[in-house]
Amino acid sequence: MSSISPALITNGIAENTIFRLDRLDLTVSPDPHPLLLSHAAEISDNWAAEVAANPSLYDGQMVLHSRITLSAGAVHAVGHVVPFSTLLYWRKAKPAGGAAHLFSIPVLLSADNAVIAIKMGAHTANPGKVYCAAGSLDPEDVIDGRCDADLNMAREVLEETGLSLADAVSVGDFHALHADDYVTLFRVYRFAEDAETLVGRIGAHAADEADPEIAGVVAIRDADPARHGYAHFMPPMLAWLFEGGQTS
Repeated sequence: MSSISPALITNGIAENTIFRLDRLDLTVSPDPHPLLLSHAAEISDNWAAEVAANPSLYDGQMVLHSRITLSAGAVHAVGHVVPFSTLLYWRKAKPAGGAAHLFSIPVLLSADNAVIAIKMGAHTANPGKVYCAAGSLDPEDVIDGRCDADLNMAREVLEETGLSLADAVSVGDFHALHADDYVTLFRVYRFAEDAETLVGRIGAHAADEADPEIAGVVAIRDADPARHGYAHFMPPMLAWLFEGGQTS
């Protein structure tokens, strides 16, 4: 099992254990992230190497966390606005106690019980990975010093797929899991359309984009972790959905 950074306090919650949330507090500090202060040169050097390998990368602003505390039914986090280059350095080097990364995932469920996911394009930071359309929290999601996970999910889904979460019905509460200093928040959204229709709509949206982030659309109907090249958080979520009876 991977070591747990002091930036992530799990209070005994095991990795990849899914738990329901009734309290979510995502504070954003105005202070610089400690990692950005302590590893500025390394972040800059790594960014130069990343861009040399993938010139399409963009060093936009996002929220990276210096402390996340998990407990029964709750996630409390302190984040900081950083350049995207900070995340890329952190996920490669993982300096002890450096950071933890929290993000929110809308799980899109079709009327015929398929999870609709996307395959990321070769020019993105997660090439070839398959997961539900989502993105890191960023300054657009910060309201009165706190991140709004619902706002983030709605924005990212609309940008990447052309779908509106307002057209779906949210099923249950937020749930969460953690692994390797990443914390995934997720909520299920059921659409009235079947998988074929949703896949077609997303494909048409991507075709209209000048530089789409996605390389394909996937309808997932089982929890087989080897079915696709999944991002790390997808297999436990799919097992919870399909094997735990959450799609009924």
